[in-house]
Amino acid sequence: MTRREQDLLSAAAVTTFRLNGQFLALAEELARPAGLTAAWWQVLGAVLGEPLTVAGIAREMGITRQSVQRSADILAERGLAEYLPNPAHRRARLLTPTEAGRAAIARIGPGHAAAAGRLAKALGEQPLAGAVAALRALSAALDDAGLS
Repeated sequence: MTRREQDLLSAAAVTTFRLNGQFLALAEELARPAGLTAAWWQVLGAVLGEPLTVAGIAREMGITRQSVQRSADILAERGLAEYLPNPAHRRARLLTPTEAGRAAIARIGPGHAAAAGRLAKALGEQPLAGAVAALRALSAALDDAGLS
């Protein structure tokens, strides 16, 4: 590895850490009026399309199983999600949103749309799409290189 490659890796990591912090702060701001936290929104969002196990959510989101389990249990206690039997695995139940959980996610929509519009206006839609593509490529490269 060259010094330039090391500097690029460090710059990518530091920039990503900052970006992660910015997105988490935005997610907290958007989720708060719906009675959610960013973590709860993340977990509910992962199961909007189909029920998943806690481990499946963790893999999908790139976070720890333990943090997903804590959020999933709180969501279930608050009636925003529920556990379903998993025909493929007796002990690994499936998490799915309740109607109340779907309604909470829907309340985030207007603020999310406004934030997306502001970001697209500030950066431009094409550059934003390019940034998303670059981030996906970076994530895939980390996986391919065995670095994640």
